Amino acid sequence: ELIDVAYNGDKGIGVKLSKTETYDDIVPHREDGLQAWISVMRGCDKFCSFCVVPFTRGRERSRALHSIVEEVKQLSERNFKEVTLLGQNVNSYLDEKNDFADLLAACARVNRSMRVRFTTSHPQDLSDKLLYTIAEHSNICNFIHLPVQSGSDRILELMNRTYSIDHYLKLIERAKQIIPGVSFSTDIIAGFPTETYEDHVLTLDVMREVRYDGAYMFKYSPREGTKAFKMEDDVPEKSKGKRLQEIIDLQQQISYAINQELIGTELTVLVEGFSRKSEDFLAGRTNTNKVVIFPLNDEIKKGDYVEVKLNRATSATLFGDFIRFSKITEDSLSLTG
Repeated sequence: ELIDVAYNGDKGIGVKLSKTETYDDIVPHREDGLQAWISVMRGCDKFCSFCVVPFTRGRERSRALHSIVEEVKQLSERNFKEVTLLGQNVNSYLDEKNDFADLLAACARVNRSMRVRFTTSHPQDLSDKLLYTIAEHSNICNFIHLPVQSGSDRILELMNRTYSIDHYLKLIERAKQIIPGVSFSTDIIAGFPTETYEDHVLTLDVMREVRYDGAYMFKYSPREGTKAFKMEDDVPEKSKGKRLQEIIDLQQQISYAINQELIGTELTVLVEGFSRKSEDFLAGRTNTNKVVIFPLNDEIKKGDYVEVKLNRATSATLFGDFIRFSKITEDSLSLTG
């Protein structure tokens, strides 16, 4: 049919739709590249009071495991070096008896030299099984995005987040015990309805205790159709802005301190190409998602794994010198407990 359209000189496009919007049987067209993002599920069942996703994208539907693994295989054959598994709450993934830990392990086994990342996790559903899966596979990145949203139990209840700060902090500690060198990023909302300055201080306290590598930080704004939209937006904009700035300033201090501690160490970096600021330098990322800049070397090409010794750091970027070529193909660790 499209051939006939083209033959007649008309323009057209072929569109395939999926009733469940999981698109198991539709492989997206991608240009050749280094990194790819794979949607593993759609929707969300959490109904956080500030979020429109359950209303705009519907309830959770998971793609079939075999279709995701097949997509990873195709990307591997095209020399992609990193895939990120995407979902509003990937920890809720379920395909028959296969949970997200099973999916993550299956993807990691496709090619031991291909990095596997995932986002986003919900604190209620992050299991020990998943943590051990990350620890057992050298090519699964030691990086977890775990939104906290607020450090106040009272605010978390109003947000319908379904966990307490005590539960959250124990989960962080558990992850640190199981996964050597794990790092975290998070989401934080400043100025949710009824938030007091004391609630805000509790959020700052959690940030100091966890020491996130990075954070997505926002002022609360009402979203029509959500439960929170019916609440009085009673925190003044000036207060929201001030609290958000305090959160941003603290996160920059924490990120800077963490990065300073890395100076003198050697890290494995996946080379992504030239630095944005100068073609005299190359840029890449560690498995904990840190950006590393180092001088250009004609022997190094995009997609190589290299060891870089760090000599300088800002809150956002690490700098160093190329030491040697590297790889991430070690056999999986055997961890139990």
